[in-house]
Order: sequence, then structure tokens, then C-alpha cells
Amino acid sequence: MILKLYNLNPILQAFLAGIFTWFITLIGSLTVFFNKSQNRKIFDCMLGFAGGIMLSASFFSLILPSIEYSKNLPVSLWFPVSFGFLFGSLFLFIIDKIIPHLHPNSKIYEREGIKKEIPLYFLLVFAITLHNIPEGLAVGVSFGSLKYNKNFDNFLNSITLTLGIGIQNFPEGLAVSMPLSSLRMSKFKSFFIGQLSGFVEPIFAWIGAFLISYFSKILPYALSFAAGAMIYVVIEEVIPEIQKAGNIDLSTIVFILGFILMMIFDISF
Repeated sequence: MILKLYNLNPILQAFLAGIFTWFITLIGSLTVFFNKSQNRKIFDCMLGFAGGIMLSASFFSLILPSIEYSKNLPVSLWFPVSFGFLFGSLFLFIIDKIIPHLHPNSKIYEREGIKKEIPLYFLLVFAITLHNIPEGLAVGVSFGSLKYNKNFDNFLNSITLTLGIGIQNFPEGLAVSMPLSSLRMSKFKSFFIGQLSGFVEPIFAWIGAFLISYFSKILPYALSFAAGAMIYVVIEEVIPEIQKAGNIDLSTIVFILGFILMMIFDISF
């Protein structure tokens, strides 16, 4: 199975990887059928674990490869990594200020973005969708880079990144579906809307791989762009969220465990 995937076009590989990460979001949303209410301590642990994976993946799967690819460019080694990282962070900052959204477990007056009269469930979906855009790009850019340096080790690195992002997508599906269910929305509708938040990942994975396949010189910039966007999400949203309910010590420990797990994946494969 792995060998069949290895021989596919990198753009198709990226799209399939995006579908996989979306599918894990869908599984997370399915838990709404088996839980009557959200356990905040468990939620904070899962979100902290996801944040640790995102931070580790940003460094080991994106920034380090960006540095390596930058060695082939006629510019200072630090420039592509720094430039891409800055604009990835700026990109998330801008859309965070524009797109109306509400983070799970937040009050309606804490909504962010442009003030528009939008149903609550769309605000929750938009919040998680913002997370998934850089994740989809990260997967796409990673697989797209295989066009220029395709060997089995690099392929496994892309698979590892996909697995890491998939693992941390589970609590994101849960983070949308459970609050909707608590608002007396039917479980099926809560599930359906929750899994929609991950639908952007295969789309942006395809976009990332497509761009890299035709514009090779932007590869190191694109890798660090995705890293900057993901780290922005971790700092601006994940870390503050896991500290709201007082589960700071526990969620911090789980955050570190998530970081270590992803680091082990990257180093081992």
C-alpha cells in the first residue's frame, strides 16, 4: 500500500493526505453521538496535545527542511526562512481579523473578526477552519517538494507530518460538534457541521502541492510560510484556550508530550 502511494503524483499524494486529515476531523466529530456533554479537562488535554504536535511539526517537518532547501538559493540562508515565516504569521493575523469566528467555549461577545450577524454554528466552524488552512498547506507543500527530491525517506517525512496533523485534528472535530450539541442542535447536524471544518484541508493541500510543483524556487518560502501560520495558531489560540479553565499544569504536560511524540516521529522516520 505504501509503495503504491509512493509511486503516485505528488499532487495526488497531497490531496489524498488532505482527505485523510479531514477524515480524522470527521471521526472527532462522530464522538458527539457517544457523549452527552463536553468534559473540559479532557478537552484541554486533547487541545494541548494537538498544540504540541503542531509546534513540533512546524519546526522538524517545515522549518528544518526550509533551511535545507534555502541552501540552493542565491540569497542569504536566513532570508527565505525568515521571510516565509513572517508572512505566514501575517497571513493568519490578517484573516483572523477579517473572518468572523468564535472559539469553542467562548462567550458570544468574545467573537473575533468583522462584526456580522452570522449564526453561531458558522462562527464555530470558521474558528476551526482557520486552524486547518495552514495545516492543509503544510501537507501540500511537504508532498509537493517530493517532485524535486523524491526518495523514500522524504516520502516518509511527509507521511509523518500527515499523521501528526491527523492526530491533532481529532479534538478539532470534537471542539465544534460538542458545543453545537449543547446548544440543543441535533447530534447528526452537530456532527455534519463539525466535520465541515476539516473540509478545507484537502483543498489547501492540493493548492500547496500544485503551487510548489510549478514554482520550485518558492519551496523554502512555502515551507516556512506554513510553519509561521501554524505557530501563530498555537500561540494566539491554542495556548490561551487551554489555560482558560484552570487546567494549566495538566494541559502543559500533555502539550509537551504531543511535542515529543511528533519529534520522535520525525527523527525516527
